[in-house]
Amino acid sequence: MHFQKIYHYMATKYIFVLGGVVSGLGKGITAASLGRLLKSRGVKVTMQKLDPYLNMDPGTMNPYQHGEVFVTEDGGETDLDIGHYERFIDENLNKYCNVTAGKIYFSVIDNERNGVYAGTTVQMIPHVTNMIKDKIRLNAQSNDAEVAIIEVGGTVGDYESLPFLEAIRQFSIEEGTSNCMYIHVALIPFITPSNELKTKPAQHSIKELLSIGIQPDILVCRSDRPLGIEIKQKLSLFCNVKLENIIENINMPSLYEVPLALEEEGLAQQVIARLKLVCKEKDLTDWQEMVDKSKQLTHQINIALVGKYVELQDAYLSVVEALKHASIYYRSEIHIHWFDSEDITEKSAGTLLKNMDGIVIPGGFGSRGTEGKINAARYARENNIPYLGLCLGMQIAIIEYIRNVVGYKDANSKEMDATTLHPVIDFLPGQNEYSILGGTLRLGQYPCLLKRGTHAYKAYQCDSISERHRHRYEVNNDYRAMLEEHGMVVCGTSPNGTIIEMVELTNHPWYVACQFHPEFKSRPNRPHPLFLGFIKAAVDLKK
Repeated sequence: MHFQKIYHYMATKYIFVLGGVVSGLGKGITAASLGRLLKSRGVKVTMQKLDPYLNMDPGTMNPYQHGEVFVTEDGGETDLDIGHYERFIDENLNKYCNVTAGKIYFSVIDNERNGVYAGTTVQMIPHVTNMIKDKIRLNAQSNDAEVAIIEVGGTVGDYESLPFLEAIRQFSIEEGTSNCMYIHVALIPFITPSNELKTKPAQHSIKELLSIGIQPDILVCRSDRPLGIEIKQKLSLFCNVKLENIIENINMPSLYEVPLALEEEGLAQQVIARLKLVCKEKDLTDWQEMVDKSKQLTHQINIALVGKYVELQDAYLSVVEALKHASIYYRSEIHIHWFDSEDITEKSAGTLLKNMDGIVIPGGFGSRGTEGKINAARYARENNIPYLGLCLGMQIAIIEYIRNVVGYKDANSKEMDATTLHPVIDFLPGQNEYSILGGTLRLGQYPCLLKRGTHAYKAYQCDSISERHRHRYEVNNDYRAMLEEHGMVVCGTSPNGTIIEMVELTNHPWYVACQFHPEFKSRPNRPHPLFLGFIKAAVDLKK
C-alpha cells in the first residue's frame, strides 16, 4: 500500500493557521490579516477554511448554529470566515475554499463505492488524509496561488479535528519544509486576582500540537493587553519558537486595524523569511487611509436592521460589515439597532422605528417574523425612510406593496403561505416543495441589466452588473404589470427580462430592493454601490 503521493508542479507555499486553548480567538482574522499583508507586497494569495463538522456545507444549518452562510461567485455555500478572507485580501474565492469533514468523508465513500480504491481496505490513513491534502492542493491550483493560507477550524485537541491535523502534518513532508509552515494562535489570559498574564494554557496547547507531530513556526498570542518582553521570552523558551516569532495580537477597536498591528509586530516579515518569498516592498496606503478615515467621523446615523436571527449578530455579518464600509466612506458613525421582526406590529412600528435614519431587511428563510418585516417595509415606504431590501427584503417590499397599494390584502409568498390566492412570490422554475434542501437554490453570480434613470443605475453607473444570489423563490411575473402600473419600478432584470432582480420607488428618497446579496461583494476600502447609495440617503435624511 502506498501511503504517499508524489506531486510535480511549481511549488506553492502553504501556511497553516491553527488555534489553541479556546475557540473564537480570531484565527480567521489573523489568517485574513496575513493574507492582506502578503498581497500588499504583490504576492498572489488564496485562502481556505477546513471545518471539522460533518455537514457537507453550512447551507442547511440554522444561523443560530453557525452564523451567516457566505456565497462565493461560483455558488459555493461557505463558512462566514470566507467573507473575512474576501474582504481582507480583496479577491473572489471559489467553492473549493471551504472544505468540511462531511465533504471529505462523502468523497471517500463515493470513491469506495465506485471502485477507485481497487478493493483495498479504506482507512483514515491514507485515504481520508489523502483526500484532505488533495482538496488543499485543488484550492491552491484553482486560484493559481503563490501562497495558500489554510485555517484549520476548531481547537487543537478536538477529536474531530485529528484527521485534518494529521493531513497537514504529512503535508510538510510531501511539499518540503521550505514550502510549508505552521502558525498557532493561542490565548494568553490575564488573571485579575494575581494581576498577571498566564502562558501555561498556550504551553499545553503547543504540547498537544507537538504530540501530533507539528512544531509551530510562529506563535500568535491573543491577549487584551501587551505581553511585554518577559512573557515573550518565556513563551519562546517553553514553546520552542524563536523569540522574533512570538507575535503579539492584542484586541483592537476595529477588525480592520489588525493587519496594521500585525505588520508592526513583524508577522509578514517572519513569514517571508521562513518561506524565502521574493516580493515587493509593502504598500498598505489604501488600507491605512481607510483605517484613518474610520477614526475621523463627523456625524452619526441610526440604522434599523430588522431580522429574525438578531440574537446572533453573526447571522448578518456581511450586511453589518457592508454598512460599516459605506459609513466610513461618508465619515458617519453608524449605530445599528437590532430589531426582532416578531416585535414589529402595525401598532408598534412607528414607536420602534421613528428615530431611524434607514431600515434594512436582510435575507432569510421561513415564515417566522415575516409580518413584522412587512410592517417595517410599510413604515419605511410611508414615512420616506431610506430602505434597503436584500433578497427576502425585496420579496417583503413587493408583498407589502401588493397588499397596501394594489389592494390584494392576502398577497403573500408561497414560502410563507402555500394556499394564498395571490402568490406574488413563487418557486423558481424547476423548484418545488419536495426539492432536496442542500445545494439546490439559485446560487452564485448572475447578470442583471439595469434601467437607466433609476436609483439603481445611478448607484452602479453602468448598464450591466453581476451579483451573487441565494434563494429558492422569485417574483411571480403575473403581477409585474400590476406593480408597474401602481408606481413600483422594475429597475433590474435578468438579461432576457424574465426574472425581476431589482425594484424601487422613484417618489421616495431611497427605496431600493434587490433579489441578490450585494453585501458579499463589499470591501472595506471599496464599499458596494447599493450600500453607498443607502447610507448617503440616510446621511441626507439626518441633515
